[in-house]
Amino acid sequence: MNKSNFFKLAVMMFLQYMLFAVWWSQFAAYLENMQIAQIALIMSSMAIGSMAAPLVGMFADRYIASEKLLAALNLLVAGFLFLATRQTGFAGLMTTITLAMLCYMPTWSLTSSIAMTHISTEQFPKIRLFGTFGWIASALFSLTAGFAFSVDKFDGTVLPLYCGAVTALVTALFNLFLPKTPPTGSKSDKYSIVDILGLRVISTLKNSNFNRFVLISALAVIPFVLYQSYVSMFLSNQGFEYITVTMNIGQLAELFFLFITTAIIVKFGFKNALLFGLLAMFVRYLSFTLGIVADQQWLYYIAIVPHGLIFGLFFVAGQVYTDKLVSKEFRAQAQGFLAFALWGVACLIGTLVNGWLINILKTGDATNWTLLFLIAGALTLAAIALLLLFFKNPSKDDID
Repeated sequence: MNKSNFFKLAVMMFLQYMLFAVWWSQFAAYLENMQIAQIALIMSSMAIGSMAAPLVGMFADRYIASEKLLAALNLLVAGFLFLATRQTGFAGLMTTITLAMLCYMPTWSLTSSIAMTHISTEQFPKIRLFGTFGWIASALFSLTAGFAFSVDKFDGTVLPLYCGAVTALVTALFNLFLPKTPPTGSKSDKYSIVDILGLRVISTLKNSNFNRFVLISALAVIPFVLYQSYVSMFLSNQGFEYITVTMNIGQLAELFFLFITTAIIVKFGFKNALLFGLLAMFVRYLSFTLGIVADQQWLYYIAIVPHGLIFGLFFVAGQVYTDKLVSKEFRAQAQGFLAFALWGVACLIGTLVNGWLINILKTGDATNWTLLFLIAGALTLAAIALLLLFFKNPSKDDID
């Protein structure tokens, strides 16, 4: 592997995930502090943004160099996040955050496609590991905020949005120096709504096992979103001040798990890797539930730690599995379709369903988080059962 390219790709991942983690991890708590009633709708902007991933992937495959497209998207993210800092009501925040996410969320699949173009898919988890470093580094913003901004509190305020905007600007400038990743598809090919949604991947693969993988993964995203989008509210209600730092304990564990993801896939196969990730998510919600029932906050940390195992062995392994199935001309579209299905459609359903549950399980200002975590655990068990019953470990012929 070219050392210069490895360094550039590693920094790409580091910055791309740091600019998101610094403001999103605590964003629900910020909206609650702003007394915004429609929190679920604003948090659904992440899912809405993911739906643009196939369209961005199609442009990267056919029309424009991926690194230039990535730079343009991040520049727009910087602008929209800055505009979001000026908003105090639902309409303004919904508009600016949704526009920011329409530009940002496609970058997850785009950065994956760029990385997999220049390295082997087996080495991808090691590059993606630097995204986790970036996520962890976002905690430094809240830890140093008192010195940098002369404030007592960082999380739950507007300051993370400013930090996200500045980081996005720096990221956009760096993207211009990434390895050249020109489009590999034909500009003259006709395309339709099927292409725009990334559905051409399904018709091209004609792989029923892949379709089952997508459906099972979509079900798993629903309980996953409860943690990603709403646990900051739970931790805030429990009296945690450094929410980003607390949640980043999971990213610290992710450093280890992403480093060994390739070895686990090779030794145990894709199916078992996915299974281990889902089992870790079940442990998460069991620990949250027991922590509430027993009034033991240390159990919350047990719930947070498996984040790396969940993300590394379920979602990253799923990206690698997808890349193995498709030819290079569909690489960006395949990752875009996966983002559309999981972080778009499934994430939207999960965000709205979990937001609805939070509202109906609320008495006064108190939410019945115990029942909410039990429901999330039950959905995780359902995904585990479907995986065991219907997903087959792909053979060597399937992924060659």
